[in-house]
Amino acid sequence: MPITQSTRTSVPRRQVARRVAVVAAAAALAVATFAVPASAATLRELGTAAGKDVGFALDPNRLSETAYKQIADSEFSLVVAENAMKWESTEPQRGQFSWGQADAVASYAATTGKKLYGHTLVWHQQLPGWAQNLGASELESAMVSHASTVVRRYAGQVVAWDVVNEAFEENGTRRQSVFQQRLGNGYIETAFRAARSADPAVRLCYNDYNIEGINAKSDAVYAMVKDFKARGVPIDCVGLQSHFIVGQVPSSLRQNMERFAALGVDVRVTELDIRMTMPSDSTKLAQQAADYRSVFSTCNAVARCQGVTIWGITDKYSWVPDVFSGQGAALVWDNGYAPKPAYAAIQAAFGGVTPTPTPTPTPTATATPTPDPTTPPAGTCSVTYGASTWNTGFTANVIVRNLSATPVDGWRLTFTFPSGQSVTQAWSSTVTQQGAQVTVTNAPWNGSIAPGQSQTFGFNGAHPGTNGTPTGFALNGAACSVV
Repeated sequence: MPITQSTRTSVPRRQVARRVAVVAAAAALAVATFAVPASAATLRELGTAAGKDVGFALDPNRLSETAYKQIADSEFSLVVAENAMKWESTEPQRGQFSWGQADAVASYAATTGKKLYGHTLVWHQQLPGWAQNLGASELESAMVSHASTVVRRYAGQVVAWDVVNEAFEENGTRRQSVFQQRLGNGYIETAFRAARSADPAVRLCYNDYNIEGINAKSDAVYAMVKDFKARGVPIDCVGLQSHFIVGQVPSSLRQNMERFAALGVDVRVTELDIRMTMPSDSTKLAQQAADYRSVFSTCNAVARCQGVTIWGITDKYSWVPDVFSGQGAALVWDNGYAPKPAYAAIQAAFGGVTPTPTPTPTPTATATPTPDPTTPPAGTCSVTYGASTWNTGFTANVIVRNLSATPVDGWRLTFTFPSGQSVTQAWSSTVTQQGAQVTVTNAPWNGSIAPGQSQTFGFNGAHPGTNGTPTGFALNGAACSVV
């Protein structure tokens, strides 16, 4: 769980009940803004249909509260422990493990059919005092032993682990934690290798805050992941904590996700909440709803984004007011467990608020593209196109795969819109459009497509009421199959 954000201070992460003000008009605003029908699908159902996890952070002591448990049971497909799996909770004394709370979270996941996400093995916060006082060799031995023991216990139950948490400063340098000071840069690799030895099948993640957009900190994490992949260090995913302030979701979130994905790792939004200066009001709640929708829409649009986890259920138990004075109302349900406008906004991000079948497009005659002399012949590429549609807008995610035996060095994808659509914003690519004809070229960092490999890009667009699937996909002039 998080403690800090762009203005964080170093404080122990504890869940403290805190009353926050909630405006009475919140539920009405949700209906008015997003027109949610009473029969709307749960977030769990929508996420499952979209192939995305919708998770929450659990304090198992809250499950005795009826409203808490009802929402936890019905709305989420993944669960992560708020505190129960951290080092001070699982190994309070060296070699003496305490599994009660962690097992309670694992049992809840199993009995409710949810995925279990592990958080966290190596972190400078909530580290027991005995570990902080060890010398270098003893600390490394203790770290390897702790990570190995915890991962082995939950092998086959946990789908992914946050192996190392918050190892970088805002300027991209290594945080001078007890691990960094005594073990040096190699401790992250050591921890990942220990976790892989303990469970060869589990996904291994690096998790941090303020790495959601492209900046010095995310650049440093990107460089580490790239180095790990090049040297065969086991790393499978990057967790973007995403403790945001209303109106401040980074504009480069998609591009950042895509560049990590291009390294061959998954991405996850692991600890989402969006706080505001109190008291809340209808304007702030509307902006918060738009921000939640933006984060979920972004994940939906990125093929390797595995899902979004919200750091809690109700404002009643949010960590935010205890750390950020005068701020709160960061979650999706208010103090009384009423859904806020953010709930309907997340539904809308999945296209589940007013579901209507996408009309079958009428094929549009297009000129046959002239193949480039250096490109593979027709039939040596494929395109997967998906779109999430709402009102008169949509978000598209496109995967282009090289099916030939020849590497593609610099790519240009062309296609035709059948329904008068227009592109308004693109990421991981440059898009130009003339009438119905669209040309997409690679970004500076994703221009190569090895044989059998793919690149992913996406864009936002507008449509006039019908959003038919594009036709006539061609890669560097060679026609592609649609899959």
